[in-house]
Amino acid sequence: MLWIKAIHLMAMVTWFAGIFYLPRLFVYHAMAEDQPSIERFKVMERKLYRGITTPSMVVTLVFGFWLLGTNAEYYLSQGWLHAKLVLIAILVGYHFVCGRFVRVFRDDRNTRSHVFYRVFNELPVLLLVGIIILAVVRPF
Repeated sequence: MLWIKAIHLMAMVTWFAGIFYLPRLFVYHAMAEDQPSIERFKVMERKLYRGITTPSMVVTLVFGFWLLGTNAEYYLSQGWLHAKLVLIAILVGYHFVCGRFVRVFRDDRNTRSHVFYRVFNELPVLLLVGIIILAVVRPF
């Protein structure tokens, strides 16, 4: 059980690292004006999203549900877990929105400013704070 939890936490940290860094790349990509930089950002975004962030999300979810399954009756009766699962669902949606932005930049169709991406970059911080508080403090 501790190995399952350790793998879940390592994958979660890696997933969040990608979720924090990818929108930062969008900021710089939206500001880029020279073609070599634009092409470099496309490669970085694709590799980060497909090679690190998405696999980390999958591992996080698989091992998280594995943990849930170890005592499902108890966990599913806890209000904090329901709230945590809602935040995780929002985070998964955010992840896929990031994937959409990767494709938008790949196809040179971005119309948003770097300011938009700076604000967008802050959203997962709120999710992380909520998820950690719910998982550790279990307020209800």
